[in-house]
Amino acid sequence: MSDLKPRILIVDDKPSIRTAMSDVLREIGYLVRTSENGCSALQEIRREIPDILLSDLHMPGMSGFQLLAVVRRRFPSILVIAMSGVFAGNEVPSGVAADGFIQKGSSTGALLKILAVPSRLKRHESRLTSGAPQDPILRIDSTSSGDGWFSIACPDCSRSASKALHGVGRLICFHCGNSIAYEVFDPSDRSQSSQHRPGATTYVQNTLALGD
Repeated sequence: MSDLKPRILIVDDKPSIRTAMSDVLREIGYLVRTSENGCSALQEIRREIPDILLSDLHMPGMSGFQLLAVVRRRFPSILVIAMSGVFAGNEVPSGVAADGFIQKGSSTGALLKILAVPSRLKRHESRLTSGAPQDPILRIDSTSSGDGWFSIACPDCSRSASKALHGVGRLICFHCGNSIAYEVFDPSDRSQSSQHRPGATTYVQNTLALGD
């Protein structure tokens, strides 16, 4: 049996909740990190993937609903637990991409019971070998802009910005850390893009500074 401590990321916009839950989980042996919103949580996940994500659903900016949907798509090996003071009961609310749910205000024992259920962990074992799905290259029609500036939206956090782009490259979202591969192509040039091979391309890395 592994002696590695489980890693958990707690996401909540209220500092008092992050502190209280962190203290309890550290005391019983979890390696805990915290984030105050969905975007910062994605940055933390990309730095180091946790075993468990415990996230509030109602947060300003990028909500927990959005965060959990992205995590399920991009990081399927993470065990996801949602929490909220709006929904009651212990069942995962409809439309929430989570493996478990805890109502805010519940006892610490209720949370530990959810984290300890082996069947929830087993459901993730089948995902571990597949890894996170790879997003396709964002292909941009060069004729859609007259001056070479294009509006790009991050597929993870939905922040957008206009960038001057050409050729192929990779944009790094300033807000959530997402890496977006792109290719600006000329639809009249039949030699371009139709047989594009990402593995054979060297991407230029830029920063996609997205605004509110």
